[in-house]
Amino acid sequence: MHVWRSLAEIPDLGPAVVTLGNFDGVHRGHQAVLGRMVADARARGHVALAMTFDPHPKAVHDPAHQPELITGVDDRLERLAAIGLDGVLVVRYTLDFARQTPEEFVADYLVRGMRASCVVVGRDTRFGRGNAGDVETMRALGEELGFAVDIIDDACAVSESGRRWSSTWVRELLDAGDLPGATEVLGREHRVRGTVIHGDKLGREIGFPTANLDHTAGMIPRHGVYAGWLTVLDARGNARAAAVAGERLPAAISLGMNYTVGGTDLRIEAYVIGRDDLNLYDAEVALDLVEWRRPMLDFGSLDALVTALGEDVDWCREVLAVRA
Repeated sequence: MHVWRSLAEIPDLGPAVVTLGNFDGVHRGHQAVLGRMVADARARGHVALAMTFDPHPKAVHDPAHQPELITGVDDRLERLAAIGLDGVLVVRYTLDFARQTPEEFVADYLVRGMRASCVVVGRDTRFGRGNAGDVETMRALGEELGFAVDIIDDACAVSESGRRWSSTWVRELLDAGDLPGATEVLGREHRVRGTVIHGDKLGREIGFPTANLDHTAGMIPRHGVYAGWLTVLDARGNARAAAVAGERLPAAISLGMNYTVGGTDLRIEAYVIGRDDLNLYDAEVALDLVEWRRPMLDFGSLDALVTALGEDVDWCREVLAVRA
C-alpha cells in the first residue's frame, strides 16, 4: 500500500474510489465498510484510496477534550493496508487545512489530488470550514465535478449483540481492562508501542528482568498486570534485538505505578517469559495485550512482590499456553 504525506506525492493511478476518516483503531466496523469499498473499487477496475488525519481534528480544535487514540499512525496504516487499500493520504491536520471551504477541499483534495471517480461517505459526514459541508453538499459537488457519491450503509458495521462497532466502545473496554472484549471489537489484540529504555534494574535484581518502555503509541488501558506478547518491530542497531525481530515472545506485562517500591510514575514493563538473557535496549517494540490479571498493588516488601510476580508469570504461561 502506498502512503503519501502530501498531495504532491500522489502519482496518477487512474480513477479512484475514495473515502476519508480518522479510522482510530481500525476496528471491525471500519474493516467491514472499507472491505466493501475495496471490493467495489476492484469491480470498477479502479484503485481504492483513503484519506486520514494526523493529529486527530479534535486535538487541534478542542485539545482539552481530544480522545485518547487507540492506535498510533503506524499501526493505523498497517491495519488499513491489511484491508487491501491501494493507498492512504495522511493529511497533517492544521487550522489552515480546516479553513478550506467544502468546495475547495473537495476540488483540491478529492478530485484533483486523489482523482476520485466515487467518494464513499457516512450519512453524518461533515467537512470543510466550520463543518459546513454534509452529504447533500457532497452530492451537489459530485454532480458538478463529475464523481459519484456512495452513502455508506453501515448495517455491516453492527456487532452480533446489535451494538455498532465503534472506537468509543473499544475505549470503554480498555478502560475496564476487558481485553478479550476489546480484541473482539478490534478484530485483533490491542497494541501498545514504545522504545526500550534503561530502568532502575530492580527487575533483574529480583529475578524478573524487564524491558522498560518509553511509550510512543497505543492507548494505555486499565493499569495492572497483563498477559501478552512482545514483538521487536525495529532493532535500531541492537544486534541481539535483531535476532528476535518479528517473533511474538510471551510476556508478563505491567502498566502502572510500582507501589511496593514507592513508584509514582507510569511504568510500562514487560518480562519475556523464559528469556532472561534478552537485551532489547533502544529497540522499538510492540506489546499485544491478551488478558488483564490484577491491579497494581503495594505488597509491602520485596519478598512479597517476588512471590506475587512468580504467580503472575505462572498465570501468564497458562493464558498464553506457554510450556514451562
